[in-house]
Amino acid sequence: MDDRKTLFIINPNANLGTAWKQAADLKPIMEEFGGADWAGSVYPTHAIELAKKGVEDGYDLIIAGGGDGTVHEVVNAIMSFPKEQRPALGVIPLGSGNDFSHAVGMDPAPWIALRQIFTGEPKWIDIGEINDDWGRTEYVDNTVGIGFDAIVTIYSHDMPLVRGFMMYLAAVLKTIFLNHNPVGVKITLDGQTTWEDRLIMLTLCNGPREGGGFLLYPDASQEDGVFNYVSVKEVGRGTMLFRLLPAFMKGTHLPHPKVDSGPFTHLILEADAPLYIHVDGEVFSGFTNDLRKLELKIHHQAIQVYS
Repeated sequence: MDDRKTLFIINPNANLGTAWKQAADLKPIMEEFGGADWAGSVYPTHAIELAKKGVEDGYDLIIAGGGDGTVHEVVNAIMSFPKEQRPALGVIPLGSGNDFSHAVGMDPAPWIALRQIFTGEPKWIDIGEINDDWGRTEYVDNTVGIGFDAIVTIYSHDMPLVRGFMMYLAAVLKTIFLNHNPVGVKITLDGQTTWEDRLIMLTLCNGPREGGGFLLYPDASQEDGVFNYVSVKEVGRGTMLFRLLPAFMKGTHLPHPKVDSGPFTHLILEADAPLYIHVDGEVFSGFTNDLRKLELKIHHQAIQVYS
């Protein structure tokens, strides 16, 4: 029996609506460990509202059941409160990518992941804070994709016939052929190093992978107090398709001469064209926006996660 006051927030529409069916098998396990209150999100940002109410109501543990978007909303809700008031986080992988779940060591089987939450030990993880030149603030638990992988995310949201890794792979191929455009950027790291380049893609990694299996920075840790950037300079479509894409899938791209990477705790990005951005797989700046400046800083040991 578990005496923690637990809230389970599920996105029933995750993974093309299959999450709700999978979640039905979880209730007996929850009852075995003392039960949980259930809440379902029904529209974008609803999980933020539900999780904020959960914090205000004094829940000790909030479990996010869904994909990376659901986790992202719950994390943003928890981070809006002072550290001493934040409940612990659990995650059940019920989405299409489940990259955050993978990063914190959850089993891909939801019923096993649930037992991990109730029997495991908590660990502190880092969370990033994004601020843009429109005055928006948002928190990131896994990755920020700028350029190529953000466009992939935009396209993946419009592919109803495929799911999971194949959905992202199809979106990658579409991006290579339709939106292979470099952007001029100026990047300042930790207030010391400034460099300029033309990039196809820039990814800021707290966790090791995105898109359900693309290993952007295989050694990334959410516990080490740094993010890692991975940038791809201007390359041809053939190089992206036949050399870099297979390497991203295996995590062997970092030695490529057109790829740079490194750790940071604070990053400022300025661009000469609109920036397309995803945050944890959610579109932050799409095709109709004109965002050109972004800042990211780290909150070390910001949230406890059970895994």
